[in-house]
Amino acid sequence: MASKQPARAPKEIEADLAATRSRLSRTVDELAYRVSPDTLKANALASIKGKANDAAFDAQGQPRYDRLAKVLGGVSGAALGLGLLRRVFNKG
Repeated sequence: MASKQPARAPKEIEADLAATRSRLSRTVDELAYRVSPDTLKANALASIKGKANDAAFDAQGQPRYDRLAKVLGGVSGAALGLGLLRRVFNKG
């Protein structure tokens, strides 16, 4: 069964190929930009900063003291634990 589409002129086919080539080129360039190390790093940093700000501040921009107290308590507990471990293992 032959297709019923009308025959296309070679110029039309070449124009379609050129348009497809141009679209593919833009797509490859965009993908290369998205996976570049600088872009990945910038996106990761922006995500981390956003999450840290959401965790530390409420919607009005006021600090969340309950969460900050938990973080400071954890940091001081870790420092105390490391100090005790250092003292136990370095008795020499």
